[in-house]
Amino acid sequence: MAAAAAAKIAEVRETTRVERIGAHSHIRGLGLDESLEARHVSQGLVGQVTARRAVGIVLQMVRDGRIAGRAVLLAGQPGTGKTALATALAAALGLDTPFTSMAGSEIYSLEMSKTEALTQAIRKSIGVRIKEETEIIEGEVVEVQIERPATGVGTKVGKLILKTTDMETVYDLGGKMIDSILKEKVQSGDVITIDKATGKITRLGRSFARARDYDATGQQTRFVQCPEGELQKGKKWCTLVWYESRINIIEFIGDTGEIKTEVREQINGKVAEWREEGKAEIIPGVLFIDEVHMLDIECFSFLNRALENEMSPIVIMATNRGITKIRGTTYKSPHGIPLDLLDRTIIIPTQPYEEKELREILSIRCEEEDCQMSDNALTVLTRISKETSLRYGMQLIMTSSLIARKRKAHEVDVEDIKRAYQLFFDEGRSVQFLREYQQEFMFNELDDKDDLEMETN
Repeated sequence: MAAAAAAKIAEVRETTRVERIGAHSHIRGLGLDESLEARHVSQGLVGQVTARRAVGIVLQMVRDGRIAGRAVLLAGQPGTGKTALATALAAALGLDTPFTSMAGSEIYSLEMSKTEALTQAIRKSIGVRIKEETEIIEGEVVEVQIERPATGVGTKVGKLILKTTDMETVYDLGGKMIDSILKEKVQSGDVITIDKATGKITRLGRSFARARDYDATGQQTRFVQCPEGELQKGKKWCTLVWYESRINIIEFIGDTGEIKTEVREQINGKVAEWREEGKAEIIPGVLFIDEVHMLDIECFSFLNRALENEMSPIVIMATNRGITKIRGTTYKSPHGIPLDLLDRTIIIPTQPYEEKELREILSIRCEEEDCQMSDNALTVLTRISKETSLRYGMQLIMTSSLIARKRKAHEVDVEDIKRAYQLFFDEGRSVQFLREYQQEFMFNELDDKDDLEMETN
């Protein structure tokens, strides 16, 4: 019975893990060495060595934080890893650098104006590192005494004895402090800090001197040294917040979600005041706009002007379009972007993957999706991806894995890949199907000229 329950729990955990796997969840970074040279296979990325080396230079430019208003364009065919490079850049930057991601088509589905949506995205991509200092009490808990009224009604009173290696002090506790201690489950032997301004209690861990109080301790139990010196001391730390935190300005946002100009001026003034006092510094981040060709001429004009601002983040754009019309105009331009904005960008091209690289990527995805696949099956899947697309090949991994499980096999074989290939069409076979049966579909408007263009493509 217990074994069956354990198997059921394992199955639930496995399913939960699969549900959380994304298209780029296997990417951990750019895979660069100390000299910013790209390893062929590293941190989930395969190939695209030149593009990764170029993005590595952009990474260093962002970390330096000295240059604002630079634009980078990732341009290449569909399925060549443009979004993967942006995801890798975000992973390499870490949580200390603001990174905002959006799709060009998002601005048309919001209730606010297009320029307001871009303004908010730009300002979210700028961080402010605020330097704070406060007085704290830090020590090891010797004893906690809490007296409760016998009737259950009334004020609680208590005492807290803290010590360091040099001194020991008794503190009287009020009602709020007692509630905080009970909430944090503070007990003798804990090393804690108390913020004098807010009364917040933080448990740092258990003292090494009390490590043998229990025969067994939890895996998450942390042991620390007893603090030295005075109990009361000053502490400095830095807090990173977005330049335009919606938490702080939510009451100033109207029904449309737009932020008033007056509010932005107050934020700018406050940040400028902190910078003059040395309490804050600006951390320029990255704004990533995928499908940038979906923006129209108004948005491009706004971006062109916004890049001139000294507070502008580094803007990274991605597109898979060739020479096409600029949205909102009848003019054609490379990548559907106006020439004056293209002149401001540095363009990083991405190249189609070779068959060997496709196999390596599919192997990494199999590992990420916990799918055991035979070498022959992986060879067939690589050939399918080469003839159709990498995205289609990646979709067949999980479907073929489920087919293999259906026949109670632990490894995906060639027959499972073929079965999945028959069940799920790729783009080319779908077009062929429509060409053969188009007359039987509703609202068919395909004429001979369109049919000829489809055959040409």
